[in-house]
Amino acid sequence: MEKFTRLTAIAAPLLQRNVDTDVIIRIERLITLDRTELGPHAFAPLRYRADGSENPDFVLNRPPYRDAKILIAGENFGCGSSREGAVWALWGMGLRSVIAPSFGDIFFNNCFQNGLLPIVLEAVTVERLAKLVEAAPGTPLTVDLDASVIQTPAGERIPFAADPGRRAALLAGLDEIGQTLQRDGEIADFQARDRQSRPWIYDLPR
Repeated sequence: MEKFTRLTAIAAPLLQRNVDTDVIIRIERLITLDRTELGPHAFAPLRYRADGSENPDFVLNRPPYRDAKILIAGENFGCGSSREGAVWALWGMGLRSVIAPSFGDIFFNNCFQNGLLPIVLEAVTVERLAKLVEAAPGTPLTVDLDASVIQTPAGERIPFAADPGRRAALLAGLDEIGQTLQRDGEIADFQARDRQSRPWIYDLPR
């Protein structure tokens, strides 16, 4: 998993409430495509017209928001089904952090497992950030996970909270498997002791 430490990038506003995982990525795409191919299909119901052409009204289709790596989102972002592919799709289109008043619980957890940083702020603060980037398209924000702050071009520093364990894992670029492998020596020692005390478990016929 890629580390997340400090990101300075264009932010895009999408304050629509209850953007669910079916909007983020349609289920049929997860059946037919590899996870690395999902980016072009992210937000398809909002991003494309019925004829397959781009919807010019969708914020991430408009310059300079096309290059956004930070999404300022509405309440309950990522609600709906538990599909991890929603995070893969956002990652595939270049997003690295989503700022919102609230998230779907499973989506929120999946973000941390895939190197995408979800940040919860009060709705009034999210709306203020959205107005800032709407007033000056191309406005970059700095998301500093090490310091746990968002910094605006004017120098305002907005603190945010992150679970200490998840924060440490993102800073180190470790998903749950990576965290487990850090304790490989302890696991091997346990298995060696357990093999001595309960050898019959390891000698079962196959």
